[in-house]
Amino acid sequence: MFEINIKVSTQDLDQLNHVNNVRYVQWVQEIAALHWNTKAPTDMIKKWVWVVTRHCIEYHKAAVLGDKLKLKTYIKNSSGAMATRVVKFYLNDLEIPIVVSETDWCLLDSFSFKPKRIPLNVSDVFL
Repeated sequence: MFEINIKVSTQDLDQLNHVNNVRYVQWVQEIAALHWNTKAPTDMIKKWVWVVTRHCIEYHKAAVLGDKLKLKTYIKNSSGAMATRVVKFYLNDLEIPIVVSETDWCLLDSFSFKPKRIPLNVSDVFL
């Protein structure tokens, strides 16, 4: 499990004054990149890149200006070149997530941009 904390600011809001749906997608991508860049060795980061193939987000409750969010992420499963990452958004330390995302990511060779089967040493980064 990898975690970050975010405080909702005015630029995160939409016309209804709650966090814009697009902003949640950006946060999903940001925490995924932070997780990878924090855990993976430099040589691995240079050799491999991840790209999104599918986002699925369920919204249970809106976050508003000033809310403190805790984002938790982990890899749910992987097969071949694909991995499914879960990101859960928690509001003000509540135990029930207000937003849950499942995103499919494909591992690519950073030079050829061709999909590559996820090696064990890459999988181990997320343990």
